[in-house]
Amino acid sequence: MATIVRPAAATLDEPAVAVPHVTVRGLRKSFGAATIYDGFDVDIPRGRFVSIFGPNGCGKSTLINLIAGLIPADGGDIRIGGKPLRETRIGYVFQNYREALFPWLRAIDNIEYPLKIAKVPKAERRARVERLIAKFDVKINLNRYPYEMSGGQQQLVSIMRSLIVEPEVLLLDEPFSALDYEMTLFMRDQLQKIFNETRTTMVLVSHDLEEAVYMADKVLLLSRAPTTIAAYPDVPCARPRSPETLVDPLFTDLRGHCLEVFQREVRKS
Repeated sequence: MATIVRPAAATLDEPAVAVPHVTVRGLRKSFGAATIYDGFDVDIPRGRFVSIFGPNGCGKSTLINLIAGLIPADGGDIRIGGKPLRETRIGYVFQNYREALFPWLRAIDNIEYPLKIAKVPKAERRARVERLIAKFDVKINLNRYPYEMSGGQQQLVSIMRSLIVEPEVLLLDEPFSALDYEMTLFMRDQLQKIFNETRTTMVLVSHDLEEAVYMADKVLLLSRAPTTIAAYPDVPCARPRSPETLVDPLFTDLRGHCLEVFQREVRKS
């Protein structure tokens, strides 16, 4: 049975002392007449796993798309390690793995592709891919094409492709929502293993509250738009997480607290 370490008592919304890695200041973003962010501020700590959860339409995916630079902000400032986005390496794992991978490339070539675009020499590309495969003890046949692989295997390839560039931050937009439950549990464990190995700052958008709490060091709970931070509690459960974590009083109390915050925000509509 896994041992759960219980830290000293603290309020659920008490922030941990941590060095900010991603800083968002005065963020503004609208789509037509709909204002999503209007002067939004948040810090994401370095080397921590943050989940984002909130009501439909609150801008969860919009926030990580803005951090990734995939869509432009209307105003404000986003920095990673104090640097503008154009000077940083960001990994992004999309929800739809079937569209994210190139079907005409083998899995191993998909993983290598960002290095090829960056004009990394072929020998070095292959060496870095082999190191990544060995580090995470990947057992699947990466010489197959994506359409020959299961959904979970394809999403694992997508995650590895995002990690091959050694990103400063890894962003994940509901990466398991298209998988069945068995594969979702497997992929949660794989992602947790990757996080424990690399300590890459990770930000996960999830529509599953249990998943959001289970995966994270902190849960960013958002309000309805115009979006503010409804709560930003730490998750005090030890890693690695296991099925026993789900019944630990620390976990169940925090999940209940997050559910109360979420329902409060939903009722505001």
